[in-house]
Amino acid sequence: QKNSCVLPEDLKNFYLMTDGFQMTWSVKTDDTPMPLGSMVINSVSKLCRLGGSSMYTLPSAPTLADLEDDTDEEDNGDKLEKPHFDSRSLIFELDPCNGNGKVCLVYKHAEPVVSPDTEIWFLDRALYWHFLTKTFTAYYRLLITHLGLPQWQYAFTSYGVSPQAKQWFNMYKPITINTALLSEEADSFVNKLDPNKVFKSKNKTPVLKKKPPSQPPGSQKSHTSMTSAKTSSLAGNSSRK
Repeated sequence: QKNSCVLPEDLKNFYLMTDGFQMTWSVKTDDTPMPLGSMVINSVSKLCRLGGSSMYTLPSAPTLADLEDDTDEEDNGDKLEKPHFDSRSLIFELDPCNGNGKVCLVYKHAEPVVSPDTEIWFLDRALYWHFLTKTFTAYYRLLITHLGLPQWQYAFTSYGVSPQAKQWFNMYKPITINTALLSEEADSFVNKLDPNKVFKSKNKTPVLKKKPPSQPPGSQKSHTSMTSAKTSSLAGNSSRK
């Protein structure tokens, strides 16, 4: 009511379920937990408007509208129209991004009447705008998909994430950070399984029985002579009895 605008239906349903959202997660390095991921949706009370107030407490301090650069708008060509900090747009902060920028809910057409159409944009620290999604639902999915990794919003800018953030992406979201490779080689991240090799029947090799070693002919003769000698001795003993 204060800003004469209506929340989009998906964001209104979100706030009806919960007044904001915040989830952080950490990783262990040398048995010490280190905060890494952060997913934030500001509560209704923190859904502050950008551009209307002065950036500093000094008298005659410039506002965001004064610092807005329209030169990139002229070179924008057929791309999306960017938000404005003046009365042409209404901008509300959804996520402060830990000081790395701001994710904003933007009503791009606020004159003469605020249009109900909204978009989600990312404002970097240099005050340049980068389009994220058309709806809050799509942005919420992006937020969950990127696990709230540091500076993940910069993946949607022309200059990309920092080298340090890229290391975290390579560890926890390798496919997301390698989208160009994925588009060039569609099967590069697909596990290739050959069923012929997996289910191939294993033929058991027959166990060959070892033949007893053949005795040399000399040993066979001696064995025969010893047997005949035993027989004759037994016959002699029986005749004596």
